[in-house]
Amino acid sequence: MKMSSETVWWVIFLAGLGTFFWRYSFFAAFGGQDPPEWLRRGLRFVPASVLSALVAPAVVLSGLPAFTPANPRLWAGVLAALVAWRTKNVLATIAAGMGGLWAIQWMIGAMAR
Repeated sequence: MKMSSETVWWVIFLAGLGTFFWRYSFFAAFGGQDPPEWLRRGLRFVPASVLSALVAPAVVLSGLPAFTPANPRLWAGVLAALVAWRTKNVLATIAAGMGGLWAIQWMIGAMAR
C-alpha cells in the first residue's frame, strides 16, 4: 500500500500533536508541583526499559537461533548486561555492547578466512 504525500504529512502532524499532548499532560496534571514519590520511582526505570525494548528484539531476532553460542549478539548482550549491572552507566553499557559485538563479529570473520 502506497501512501500519498499528503497522508504522510498528516500522519507526521498527528503523531507530533499526540506526542505534545502526552508530554504536556504531566505539566498540566502537576501544575509546577513535584510529582508523587511513587511516580518518580516508576519513571526512574523508563530509560532502562526503553533501551531493553530496543535491544532485545535485535538479540533474539537476529536470524540465528537466539540462545546458541553461535549468536554474537547474544554474547554482546550478555557483556552489555554485565557492564550495566556493574557500572549503572547507560553510555558505558552501549559502548560495551557495540564494541563487544564488533569485536566478536571481527573474530568470527577472521576465523572464517
